[in-house]
Amino acid sequence: MKLDVIKYRYLYLGLSALVIALGLVGMFLCGQRFGFPLRPSVDFTGGTRLSLSLVCANPPKDCGQPIDLEKLRAQLASQNYEKLTVQAAEEGRGVVVQTGDLAPPDRQKLEQFLGEALKPYGTIDPNKTQIDRVGPLISQELLRGGSLALAVALLGIVAYLSVRFQPDYAVFATLALVHDVLVVSGVFAWLGLLGGVEVDSLFIVALLTIAGYSVNDTVIIYDRIRENLKQPSLGATPSGEPVEPTFNQVVNFSVNQTLTRSINTTLTTILPLLAVLLFGGATLKFFALALLVGFIAGTYSSIFNATILLAWWRGRQAVA
Repeated sequence: MKLDVIKYRYLYLGLSALVIALGLVGMFLCGQRFGFPLRPSVDFTGGTRLSLSLVCANPPKDCGQPIDLEKLRAQLASQNYEKLTVQAAEEGRGVVVQTGDLAPPDRQKLEQFLGEALKPYGTIDPNKTQIDRVGPLISQELLRGGSLALAVALLGIVAYLSVRFQPDYAVFATLALVHDVLVVSGVFAWLGLLGGVEVDSLFIVALLTIAGYSVNDTVIIYDRIRENLKQPSLGATPSGEPVEPTFNQVVNFSVNQTLTRSINTTLTTILPLLAVLLFGGATLKFFALALLVGFIAGTYSSIFNATILLAWWRGRQAVA
């Protein structure tokens, strides 16, 4: 069975538009609530991050009951900590607490308070205690640097594709990349609203990785389109005469030629990311999730959006 991307183009583009629209709603709500399109961590806002883990008495099976995060959040909120977020770590036997910027005595007070609050669950492991402070100047520099890195990467991709192919190829490949970034950002906007998930500097790294992966898939399909356009025909009439294909037919033919490779490549990339997501630590879990969502979105946009938009544009040029 052959995939006809042109015939069902409104379905494929409509699905992308729906996902992006939902994501933009989430980012708007995040902007209203947090002053930022996504829920930012202390990496971008500045503040104090405290990581604590409890001692496991009988590893690895019997480490004790997991920490009740809701109860801990209520206890911390009663102390009037600013920008307070609490996340689970170490399979429920650890916590990561982020607040506004605290002076050294206040950080020590917070650590002592957490030690008392966590006593019903066990003893804090001093070897796994970590306190980080990110000042506002450093956080602003991280945000500017991450945004600049993403912008430079996109411009570099546009320049590369313009040289390798043609300007219209580059434009629609870039639109596919923007689609991927918006899909991932929209997912994390809703995760921030509903699950308290924050984005940090690793999220920028994930977006850059997604851009590189997605453009590679798009280049392969575009390369096949360019090569097939050089062919005198892609088939023949019953009498044996070659049939000159339309641009839409070339697009469909090229997508089907590369479809198996695109799917297999994505699947082999997703499997290790699933392993990291399910069995990795708290630090890498959401990084792996961002890559997972981005790689799936990137494969979709390369197969459907980038090719459909290119065919639409070439069709308009032909009519004009």
